[in-house]
Amino acid sequence: MVESASRTAHFKLVIINGKAYVEKYRKSIQTRDLFTLWGIVQLLRWYPGRLPDLELMFDCNDRPVIRSKDFRGPNSGPPPLFRYCSDWQSLDIVFPDWSFWGWAETNIRPWRKVIEEIKDGNQRTKWKDRVPFAYWKGNPHVAPTRADLMKCNVTDQIDWNARLFVQDWNKESKEGFKESNLGNQCTYRYKIYVEGWAWSVSEKYILACDSPTLLITPRFHDFFTRGMVPLQHYWPIRDNNKCKSLKFAVEWGNNHTAKAEAMGKASSDYIHDDMKMDYVYDYMFHLLSEYAKLQTFKPTIPEKATELCPESMACLADGNWNHFMEESLVKSPSDTIPCTMPPPYDPQSLKAFIDEKVKSTQQVEMWENEYWDNINKKQ
Repeated sequence: MVESASRTAHFKLVIINGKAYVEKYRKSIQTRDLFTLWGIVQLLRWYPGRLPDLELMFDCNDRPVIRSKDFRGPNSGPPPLFRYCSDWQSLDIVFPDWSFWGWAETNIRPWRKVIEEIKDGNQRTKWKDRVPFAYWKGNPHVAPTRADLMKCNVTDQIDWNARLFVQDWNKESKEGFKESNLGNQCTYRYKIYVEGWAWSVSEKYILACDSPTLLITPRFHDFFTRGMVPLQHYWPIRDNNKCKSLKFAVEWGNNHTAKAEAMGKASSDYIHDDMKMDYVYDYMFHLLSEYAKLQTFKPTIPEKATELCPESMACLADGNWNHFMEESLVKSPSDTIPCTMPPPYDPQSLKAFIDEKVKSTQQVEMWENEYWDNINKKQ
């Protein structure tokens, strides 16, 4: 069954006796495969000898490909395939993305470092002193929903309370991405999150900014977002009516500053406290351990596989690649055991949690409808 996922996988990973082996099938976008493998090697250094033997397939592309509708028969088990995100129609197994160990092509440092830079940025500009509009900067050309968002930018005729900027990747790459320092982007009261071709790695950086995240209805989820609750960790924005939804969100926040500031702090605390790199490793550990329990065969090292070790991986890397590997290198094992996983939701508790999220989103939509009804009555 594992082999059947090789159709789209970029590599097969095998862990035996605490050592990692990889068989590569194809090159990924940029260095996603390299830094994903680097992260797994760091996990083995963080919790040496604790992971069971296993083998898995990993797809480094954006969108999930294991569609649940294709595996509804009694004997049609889906092939296990790991990737960075999934959606409600898919069965891909969600794993932390490569940027936790650094995104060398955009000069974004490893998570332990960049989260400290964002924390410093939060302290430099207090929330009430920030620009009272919604901010987004990125590439609008990768998805229709982003192109649609750009219609909400301020013009001479109308102000939707949004300040939207196009990311010129070619220009910034030549200048070393000096204008994209994440620690310097916490200067607006509100930050917009919008998906790209799939989920976006930007989400964790946006949520960490002490500013309420205006989250445009997503299709995809990564490994941590399903635990977030509207009006607690973010403000929901309608995908099919972005401009009006954004304008109301900013108006509401500027008229309820204490609540808006608390929401921004709650999302930031969620990232800074619950998404520490130690906990990311715990998630990886438990995910792979539970996955290994489902295997009914003894993993073996493929003939074309090579052993992964940090020294050889770092030696083959140049420039930022090598620098980020050095920054994210686990120098000694954890002095604590992996955290204890809470029991899974029972059906009733899970339904209550989902109902709470739906209710909060509907509450915002009701407030928004009332706001625009009043505006229309006055015209």
